[in-house]
Amino acid sequence: MIKTLLLILGGLVAVVVLAGFVGWLLLRGPDIPYETLEAKYATPASHYADLPGGVHLHYKDEGKADGPVLVLVHGFGDSHFSWEGWVARLGDRYRIITVDLPGHGLTRAPAGYVATADGFADLIDALAARLALPKFAIAGNSMGGGVAWQTAVRYPDRLDALVLADAAGWPAETLKKPPLPFKLLKYSWGRAFLRSIDNKPLIRTGLRGEVGDPAVITDAFIDRWAELQRAPGHRAILMSILPGKHSQATKAVLSTIKVPTLVLWGETDPLIEVASAHKFAEAIPGATLIIYPKVGHLPQVEIPQRSADDVAAFLTAHPGK
Repeated sequence: MIKTLLLILGGLVAVVVLAGFVGWLLLRGPDIPYETLEAKYATPASHYADLPGGVHLHYKDEGKADGPVLVLVHGFGDSHFSWEGWVARLGDRYRIITVDLPGHGLTRAPAGYVATADGFADLIDALAARLALPKFAIAGNSMGGGVAWQTAVRYPDRLDALVLADAAGWPAETLKKPPLPFKLLKYSWGRAFLRSIDNKPLIRTGLRGEVGDPAVITDAFIDRWAELQRAPGHRAILMSILPGKHSQATKAVLSTIKVPTLVLWGETDPLIEVASAHKFAEAIPGATLIIYPKVGHLPQVEIPQRSADDVAAFLTAHPGK
């Protein structure tokens, strides 16, 4: 009897392993060469800067060349494309620089690159120095929001305003309802699996679950997001980032921020609950808070006109010196 049960158990294990292997074969997604991605997604506004740590950073410099500078920083797995709505609506008044962080978009980073929020903030500082930027406003969404406030803390003399859109930072509140990929990131086997597959199905489900109206996440948006993640080395960097633990906000740290700060938040954000918005607004002296009903995690994508108008009104009321 025991021998029979062991044979049955062994057979079930073999079936599970075989099914997993077949599933991996069906889902596997090899790297897409940078040259292919650049030919498809780079534009005349694309530029590159060689920065410390071997980072070949892609950024776009658009809008009013002599206008006040606004730097925009995307979230986890995203790219500079997330800000197209703001660029279109604010470009007549601001010089807008959108960046691709290492592991994202068209930016290249060396093997073994370690991604941290303060390291990303250091890259923003290095890029500002390379471009000889005057004082600028910085805005960030999700993980990019963490990078934005880290920049304000680490390099206060660089900035004249800070905008946080559903920003990462408060560990107790971050990733309230994590999508499947974020759950898999907790495990070494999960990270190994995600590094080797085409994550488009997971991306589609995740992104459309993060927003108030799934229709704003188009098939083209998903295709681009998924393809850029398959740039050589990107998935290894992404798998090294643990969402919700990338930047750790405290009231003591945030209270050192002295620049005018605007906090924007989607009331129905399923990833970083709206309680975090109130924590940011309470911790940063003089911060302004705007909550958007029926909006999720990506206000710059979901309501580009309204959110851009709010940013413009805020920056107009708090002009740089």
